[in-house]
Amino acid sequence: MSDDSDRNGRVSRRTFIATTGTVGIAGLAGCGGQSSGGGGEGESTPESTTETESDMGGGSTETESSSGSMSTSLLSAEGSSTVYPISNTGSAYWNSNAPPSDGEYWGSNSESTVPGWEQLGQPDMLLADYFAQKFGFEPTETRSNPPFPTTVGLSHSGTGCEAVTEGLVDIGNSSGPITAELGWSEQKAQNTVVDNVVGRDGQPVVVSKDIYDAGITQLTGEEIRQIYQDEVTNWSELGGPDKEIYAIGRAEGSGTDTSFRLNMLGGADAPMPGVDTRFGQNQQVAQAVAQNEGAIAYMALAFTGPQVRPIAINFEGTVYKPNKDAENTIYDSDYPLNRDLHMYTLIQEGNPNGGGYDAREAAFINMFLNEFGQTVFVEGNNYIPLPTKDLRSMKEKVSALATEDLIMP
Repeated sequence: MSDDSDRNGRVSRRTFIATTGTVGIAGLAGCGGQSSGGGGEGESTPESTTETESDMGGGSTETESSSGSMSTSLLSAEGSSTVYPISNTGSAYWNSNAPPSDGEYWGSNSESTVPGWEQLGQPDMLLADYFAQKFGFEPTETRSNPPFPTTVGLSHSGTGCEAVTEGLVDIGNSSGPITAELGWSEQKAQNTVVDNVVGRDGQPVVVSKDIYDAGITQLTGEEIRQIYQDEVTNWSELGGPDKEIYAIGRAEGSGTDTSFRLNMLGGADAPMPGVDTRFGQNQQVAQAVAQNEGAIAYMALAFTGPQVRPIAINFEGTVYKPNKDAENTIYDSDYPLNRDLHMYTLIQEGNPNGGGYDAREAAFINMFLNEFGQTVFVEGNNYIPLPTKDLRSMKEKVSALATEDLIMP
């Protein structure tokens, strides 16, 4: 957890923009080879091929690139491995700036139709051009050349929250609330950042295949708590095989860990003496569960699969199942481990809309806040789209900078 004190000696991204020549832009290959949004069940999205400015050494100088008088410098994001598939897939699509004739990623052709594209009014512009022009950027009309480039780094929720508040990146991705990640009050958060919720994760608890096949397909919330409190240490105590429980946790400071402690154990700092090992990324957790017998872990939905099986959880008599067609599922908004997925932006002092975004942030985030973005980037990565009411509320935040009406009917 970080305190509220200022940090010195860090170069602010909002003060210095690197000018190192051509910026490498992640193309559609950055979507992990997916044809409809990437990152489906059991699959993960690879890291962006571009660097964030915070990783580029010295020698940066202040610049003013513009679309008119607007900055077209690199938009950078960093943080949560849970939010990463959504954010990075969006970044890859943005940087591709695909034409409407490309029915695989944007638009429609005789062979395929992209979900949500028709609901946008079947725009005849290139992908990034379409969303950027709503905020005053000039279209490039050139594939793989968006009005401004984007990049997404992979770290932790806490790191992403720190980076955006210190001005090192434009967007801080987090799967936990910034109040819990940085130990802030609600008032400090409201006065410092804009909370852009782009989707939800029905955070599952998973077990290794040997345990699932042995019949442990459901546990109670109390049994899971007992495992992570080191009160239950063998699967035989829960009706399973005589195997030691290998309890895996996420790294402290990750949003997945913070959310699990908050929702399952009652507090962001709740002790977890039953954890045998911790991993920094969801990808690493999934690999550890797949490679170790007797394993249990909590993680993000996007990283589950045949070797990493989500179990049903009984919370006080209500059983939430991992399949979408059940009466009660982990995709439901009342599932106790359900959590928002955040893309935080730093409030701009003196911004005429009351301290929201710069135009690049608004344009990029708006791409996620419609049926196209929710279907391709959120649901396409096995996460939960926002309900219409919440989607409308989020669009109202970005609309003040738009050059045309963005509020849904």
